[in-house]
Amino acid sequence: MQYHEMINPGLYNYWIVIFLMMIGFYIVIARGNLVKKLVGLNIFQTSVFVLYISMGKVVGGTAPIFGEGFEVFSNPLPHVLILTAIVVGVATTALGLSLVVRIREAYGTIEEEDIHAQEEDF
Repeated sequence: MQYHEMINPGLYNYWIVIFLMMIGFYIVIARGNLVKKLVGLNIFQTSVFVLYISMGKVVGGTAPIFGEGFEVFSNPLPHVLILTAIVVGVATTALGLSLVVRIREAYGTIEEEDIHAQEEDF
């Protein structure tokens, strides 16, 4: 059995989710710029969206509308929950960006190290 035969092509979405999660997590941990940290959080959040949406899809499933010839249905609940999460994510990002603007006005920078250095001087 060759290596490529062992990999299930139906699981690529989970590898994409893990890749996006690790990118987002790395950006949040490694970067000192507050805007870049918000971008990292948004990438991490997007990976969770992709995870839930991909888990909610049923192969061969249709919308849950009863009728002739429909036997397999996809559950719409994960998609509805993700729509709500997207709205909450946009609101959270807007709040985070407004806090970054306020921090910039107060400290003159959005770099985490510079803010900590100014706090230690007081």
